[in-house]
Amino acid sequence: MLLRQNIKNLRPSATLAINEYSNELSRQGRKVYKLGFGQSPFPVPGTVVKELAAHAHEKDYLPVKGLGTLREAVAHYHHARTGLASKKDDVLIGPGSKELLYIAQVCFDGDLVVPAPSWVSYAPQAYITGKDPLWISTSKPKKLVDAFALEEFCTQHPGRNFMLILNYPSNPMGTSYTREELKSLAEVARKHALLIVSDEIYGELMHTGEHVSIASYYPEGTIVSSGLSKWCGAGGWRLGTFTFPENLRWLIDAMAVVASETFTATSAPIQYAAVKAFEFGPEVENYVVDCRKVLKAIAAYAYTELSSIGLSMPAPQGGFYLFPDFGKFRDRLAAKGINGSPGLCRALLEETGVALLPGADFGQPPSELSARLSYVDFDGQSALAYIKSKRAISAAEAGEVAPHVAAACKAIKDWLI
Repeated sequence: MLLRQNIKNLRPSATLAINEYSNELSRQGRKVYKLGFGQSPFPVPGTVVKELAAHAHEKDYLPVKGLGTLREAVAHYHHARTGLASKKDDVLIGPGSKELLYIAQVCFDGDLVVPAPSWVSYAPQAYITGKDPLWISTSKPKKLVDAFALEEFCTQHPGRNFMLILNYPSNPMGTSYTREELKSLAEVARKHALLIVSDEIYGELMHTGEHVSIASYYPEGTIVSSGLSKWCGAGGWRLGTFTFPENLRWLIDAMAVVASETFTATSAPIQYAAVKAFEFGPEVENYVVDCRKVLKAIAAYAYTELSSIGLSMPAPQGGFYLFPDFGKFRDRLAAKGINGSPGLCRALLEETGVALLPGADFGQPPSELSARLSYVDFDGQSALAYIKSKRAISAAEAGEVAPHVAAACKAIKDWLI
């Protein structure tokens, strides 16, 4: 077998794998609650869809770095939303922020630093590039890296070049940073000249609408990652953005060279449509506000239901994830032969139809009985119609708006107790 050693032990992306397996079980007639895959349940805003249709005829290759008007729109969006002083030439467009993150690792002469737990693809991408990712511990209750842990890590690894991934609101926890926490992290990053990739793909889905970027406090060393997949409901469109500080033009230029030899350019019709999304007109802004209201209500419902039997997890602040710990039930689960998160999620899916992802896929010890729950198995179109008519959703109504999420929470509770 002529496979490189660093590829042999890789598995397909855990999130994509659970989605495909859940779909296969559904085709077999099984009732499956799809809480494993983190896909936005909401439709793409109508004004953006119309823009895609209007530009379906666009067939020419676009510039490697992206459509000029789109790059301008992204730069203006970041300036308007977070105060980031970016220009068109600071923006790189790619077929998903995932691809851009990978190319950044290919170009960067240094190692990847990943908080534990973190999104399932950060570490595997490092392995693919031939690097070993370095994990950094996080602190409770939010399970996010703090300035103390970052300082300790940097002190233990002097003189090395590091790319630190920060993702908030967090996948898998649904938690985020305060301004003071970001300021403290920025001070450490500046002291040790860290390169930060701030993955803010869920930034618009902060339940309060008050997302803050670390680029506000460490602009010279922060790349802001975003895209259409989460806040615009367009995951399958595959459009991501990286916004750089001016002093990192050398990296954006290097990434563009690699892009020219790999993906060439991002789909033309989608780039034209994305201009409308990043212009963030009234329809898009109202859409995002309504999405936040729905997600906040469903998050509170699921958090309350699962906490009621003793599952512990950080309180949700944004995105669409919970990260429950089943440790209270360790003895009961051990009696079933379940001693870690992979076995926990496998048994839960097979016995109840509830699909979760094991904490081990996010960098947690396999023996930890944690899992990521994506509370997105509901009809996003109907939920948006409901919120427009009511303007609010109570806890009881959240269960009605998201009946599959409610049924899944009940199934988990019944299975445990």
